[in-house]
Amino acid sequence: MKRPPLPVIVIAALLILAGLAGLVGDFMNGYPISANHYETALIAGVHLLAIVAGAFMLRGHNWARWLALAWMAFHVAISVGHWQQFVPHAILFALFAYGLFRVDARGFFQPASPDARQS
Repeated sequence: MKRPPLPVIVIAALLILAGLAGLVGDFMNGYPISANHYETALIAGVHLLAIVAGAFMLRGHNWARWLALAWMAFHVAISVGHWQQFVPHAILFALFAYGLFRVDARGFFQPASPDARQS
């Protein structure tokens, strides 16, 4: 198995930590547990997506790279109109895109060639 480039490791770790912190923080503070169970499940799902994206990126799954970028784009979109949240989310989105689509990262996420699998 190929070793992930440093930017992929850092972004994956940030996603896993953000997802875990979101789950633990929300449920330790009693939010989002509410009468609206749909909202609770949706928020927990967003946190779980971050964990899944980070974990599978470390394993070289290309779909996880796209999930990570979509997860960050979602945060940019929901923070529009709130400049203290929008600016950091937009900067992180740009850094994620750069780090996940660099030449070394693209190579890491490419499937192994048939010749490499046989050796």
